[in-house]
Amino acid sequence: MGPVEYVPRIRQQYSRLGYQPYQWVSNPEPPPWQPLRKPLARSRLALIASGGIYVRGQVAFHHKDDVSLRAIPTTVRTRDLRVTHFAYDKTDARSDPNVVFPIDTLRALAAEGFIGQLTKHAWTFMGGIYSSRRVREELAPRIVERLLAEGAELALLVPV
Repeated sequence: MGPVEYVPRIRQQYSRLGYQPYQWVSNPEPPPWQPLRKPLARSRLALIASGGIYVRGQVAFHHKDDVSLRAIPTTVRTRDLRVTHFAYDKTDARSDPNVVFPIDTLRALAAEGFIGQLTKHAWTFMGGIYSSRRVREELAPRIVERLLAEGAELALLVPV
């Protein structure tokens, strides 16, 4: 299997959805580096994923610039996870959500003491949001607010 030509695929998908050609975001400044303040084994970690994961019974994500957020209890049964997304092949994620939402691996790492603990919730959204302004002004601040409310000290970001 060769590499996935994702840029042409994304352009085609956005064109089908009626958007103008996508302009990739360019951030000239690197994000501020924050070293660990305490050992990973004593830290509270949050999972944030953009693969369109939600729990059975929650409203699925929709496809036109959806900047909504889903709270997924970190105690969720994996079989209750669902996925919807317009920008990637969901076959593997539907078979095993851990490929885009590694909750079982993180729970195992917490159980063995590699990570201190997980936050009460993980946070998911549907990546491929066309408006970088809406991500910056709406989605990102909501994520930060929820992470702070749950006392997250670290975050694992899983992009799709």
